[in-house]
Amino acid sequence: MSVFPAKEKPTTDEPTGRVDVYEAVFSALAHPARRRVLLTVYFNGGSMTAGEIAAVFAHSWQTTTRHLQVLEAAGLLSSERQGRSRVYRLQRSRLDLVTQWLAHFSQQHGPPDRNQGEPLT
Repeated sequence: MSVFPAKEKPTTDEPTGRVDVYEAVFSALAHPARRRVLLTVYFNGGSMTAGEIAAVFAHSWQTTTRHLQVLEAAGLLSSERQGRSRVYRLQRSRLDLVTQWLAHFSQQHGPPDRNQGEPLT
């Protein structure tokens, strides 16, 4: 099983400016405010308008907008215009990448656990 999503696996012949999908996702998740935005959207049914999201947080509108842009660029949220509002939706498939990546560390065939007394090489 590959740890890279289909069609997004980095190769050596791609331009060096291309950002790794995992780097974008984990960088977006590194900020506590962005994790709170994701939780807020999740617990509100998976979609909210930008105004609804902004109303939950004490940040300025510009700060909230920047957090939403980072989450959207990482593929964790998607957005669409509905009239004068922008609706943001949680992208569970991108969140599944995090789960799949972390699952590698719980697999039995991985490197030996230090607590088992086996030497690491």
